[in-house]
Formats: sequence, C-alpha cells, structure tokens
Amino acid sequence: MSVGEMLVATVPMARTLNLEFLETTPERAVVRLPDQADYHNHVGGPHAGAMFTLAESASGAIVIAAFGDQLSRAVPLAVTAEIGYKKLAMGVVTATATLGRPVSDVVAELDAGQRPEFPVHISIQREDGAVTGEMTVVWTLRPNA
Repeated sequence: MSVGEMLVATVPMARTLNLEFLETTPERAVVRLPDQADYHNHVGGPHAGAMFTLAESASGAIVIAAFGDQLSRAVPLAVTAEIGYKKLAMGVVTATATLGRPVSDVVAELDAGQRPEFPVHISIQREDGAVTGEMTVVWTLRPNA
C-alpha cells in the first residue's frame, strides 16, 4: 500500500475531500484537490479550509514517506501551521510539500534522545501554475514512552 493509499484509508478528511496523492517520496509530496462545488467558497473557488487541509495532508504525506521507518519508536505530530493565501484559487489546486531539514539530521536528533522539530514547506498552485497559497507546518517526532 502506498503512502497516499494509506492516508486515504486512515484519514477521514482526506477521503471527505477526495484528495488525490500524486507523488509521495521523502523528497516531495504532491496532492491534488479536485474542483468540487460542495467545497467552494463564496466566490466559487476552493474554500480556505479545504486548501488548508490539502496542504496539511501534503505535509503529512512527506512526513510519513520520510520518517515511516521511525514509527515504531516515535509518533509524528504537527506542532504549528501557518498559511498565507496569495491569489484567488479557482478549479483544481495542487499542493507540493518539501522537507525543510535533511532526514538524517532529524533522525540523528531522535537517536540522541531528543524530540526533533522540522518544517515542511507547501506551495498551493492552480492548474495555470499560479501560486495561490503557501503554508509551513512544523512537525515533531515525539519519542514513544
């Protein structure tokens, strides 16, 4: 089962919004939100909450892809999230997530008994390539007790 399939199966919001996980690697996660009238805002584009969920889901996908081998000893948790809406989003939007720190540095902190934190940067784009939003989610790997 791929990371995207696992997230759709286990995260109800991903299913609710019909998110499509196009790419999930430790280097990059790409997730698409189809154009769905049920999730439009007052101007006919995707609702801000739907775009937040799209971007947060992309960040979660890259975290699982990058740190899935650490799940037996630590649980990934979002610590903070900040989003900026830049341009009007209309139609299909896609979120692309990238890690802000090398995987090896984060794992080294975990190995040292620390609770590492790391940012994931997400860009949300319309089909014409225009960036409609940018988000940063800071994640941690909380060691199991």
